[in-house]
Amino acid sequence: MRNLFIAAAAVVLMSSCAHDKNSGNPFMTEYNTPFQVPPFEQIKLEHYKPAFISGMEQQAAEVDAIVNNPEAASFDNTIVALDQSGTLLRRVSSVFYGLNSANTNDEMQAISRELSPLLSKHGDDINLNPALFARVKEVYENQESFGLNKEQKKLLDETYKRFVRGGANLNEEDQAKLRELNSQISLLQLTFGQNMLKETNDFQLVIENEADLSGLPANLIANAAEVAAANGQEGKWIFTLHNPSVMPFLQYADNRDLREQIFNGYTNRGNNNNDNDNKEVVKQLLTARLEKAKLMGYNDFASFILEDRMSKNSAAVYELLDQLWTPAVAKANDELTDIQAEIAKEGNNFKAEGWDWRYYADRAKKAKFDLDENQVRPYLKLENVRDGMFAVSNKLFGINFKPLANMPLPHPDAEVFECTDKDGAHLGVLYLDWFPRESKRGGAWCGSYRSQTYNENGEKVAPVVTIVCNFSKPAAGQPALLSADETETMFHEFGHALHNLFRDVNYYGISGVPRDFVELPSQIMEHWVFEPEVLADYAKHYETGEVIPQELVEKLDNSGKYGQGFATTEYLAASMLDMDYHVMKDIPADMCVESFEAQTLGRRGLLSQIPARYRTTYFNHTMGGGYTAGYYSYIWAEVLDSDAYQAFVESGDIFNTEVADNFRKYVLAPGGIDDAMDMYVNFRGQKPGIDPLLKNRGLKD
Repeated sequence: MRNLFIAAAAVVLMSSCAHDKNSGNPFMTEYNTPFQVPPFEQIKLEHYKPAFISGMEQQAAEVDAIVNNPEAASFDNTIVALDQSGTLLRRVSSVFYGLNSANTNDEMQAISRELSPLLSKHGDDINLNPALFARVKEVYENQESFGLNKEQKKLLDETYKRFVRGGANLNEEDQAKLRELNSQISLLQLTFGQNMLKETNDFQLVIENEADLSGLPANLIANAAEVAAANGQEGKWIFTLHNPSVMPFLQYADNRDLREQIFNGYTNRGNNNNDNDNKEVVKQLLTARLEKAKLMGYNDFASFILEDRMSKNSAAVYELLDQLWTPAVAKANDELTDIQAEIAKEGNNFKAEGWDWRYYADRAKKAKFDLDENQVRPYLKLENVRDGMFAVSNKLFGINFKPLANMPLPHPDAEVFECTDKDGAHLGVLYLDWFPRESKRGGAWCGSYRSQTYNENGEKVAPVVTIVCNFSKPAAGQPALLSADETETMFHEFGHALHNLFRDVNYYGISGVPRDFVELPSQIMEHWVFEPEVLADYAKHYETGEVIPQELVEKLDNSGKYGQGFATTEYLAASMLDMDYHVMKDIPADMCVESFEAQTLGRRGLLSQIPARYRTTYFNHTMGGGYTAGYYSYIWAEVLDSDAYQAFVESGDIFNTEVADNFRKYVLAPGGIDDAMDMYVNFRGQKPGIDPLLKNRGLKD
């Protein structure tokens, strides 16, 4: 062990030199903040690159210490040592990439482009280090001699698999090619996302005539006036492609021509033949991914990706998607009939187009169920919904959330809470960042500024979790009133947060779960959103405090499944598009992204009025990475969450604490210690069936 200690001392010395070079860099020392959250206000742009460089240097030295250890490879001196390496790099990465999504600027994006090839090379230097892999392989092949427990064995398996999937068994020439492809893929994914953000921010629908605002809710109009004023166009109204602006505009605006303009702006992002066009990026990315898959011995990229997912292969994915496609399209056709009937009621005979769907579907819903979604908003004040969400988690798991003051914030809009367990023990810190801004990418997500683990003294290190959304921002002097969809989104992301807060593992390498399992903890939380006893707790009128009337609750319940033809079809279309791209065995040199998309969805009978939820050139889930050959994961996990919620229903109490404790124990806490289906069966006692999902979506009686 002496040489390992000498090498470790060299790391300390190097760290000291780096600290001298980066004096005042907050990443270079332990955070002196409450709960050791990142000191966001102290972090400056110039701190990132030096911290990344030092982080990579430190981890490289730690890897060298492992490789040069004269003692025989063991689980502790090789697998654990590797898992614990890279502390500084993890620290700066979690902050930089969290803020690069939530509060970016041109300088941060330039830094990310500069770092992309460096980080790709650093990762490959570890995964393709033959001496390091030799030690990992030695431990793997002699694992029976180490007396490993289940968690340790899983870490060893995952570590070995990571090296093999990272190219460790390739010859020298192929490894060089893999490095080149990894760097290319990383930069292309980054370029795709940056182009999409620019395209979203560049479009503005400017309205000068007040009559063109007909049909729009007052809060949406007020927000548009504020956006216009902020852009130096006082007295006008500006609508953007951020979801809280574009989606209600399409749903409520009476002016059909304006609906068409904003719809085309939304669905053509990245497809405008300008500097931000993504078509060539997509083609290059698909080509590089396929080349990598073939280099690794697979026929297509989907096979490479799905090998370690629950689905295992593309055939299983298509089987599920196809099962849902036929009833979803049938339901969508029924909804289209309703839409055409609403058009006819107005004395018109035009064929509905994509920019008509949300507008007339909303009218059809009102006609069928006497429900205007704007009747619901006054009862969905953001703070009340948030507190109701916390109350649900308290009833289920006994945990509590306490607001924290005088804390470092990732953005002035953010709020922060401490989460404590039922025994009062600290579980973690939760940041909440609700509203859109130009510096934030679209959508909603849950991330972490620090992952849960245990330190070298065996003490639990609690996570620092963040939920980032793009909800409708309130007009000056008004509260934020959510839509029903935004309310579901809040609960959804909170489910991811609970997964992060409850996770209890000893090693970073087994903290994650397969992509097609990760949405189970989030999607199951959606089931509580509109339960009557939950609504009674949080759905209170923002002015009077009146609890949402039972009549309105019944309308919500009766209308809840209406529109699922559209919602399911647009989602499935995107999932199929993602898979179709990544099961390709050849990428034609003259491939036209637009034609491919039209053909792959057209041959399945997708209605012309329903574009895929994400068209190719702004489909960041797959082209930006993260959900590549994996967008199906939401519906795959919905099979699980629909079935899992039945465990609560069947118990006779949707707040059954015994069922909740089992869900925490077997699904939320173990990280990736167990295989995903084993975790589910441990909780439910059986594998899931598809019927609860079909009924939940109204696709089966």
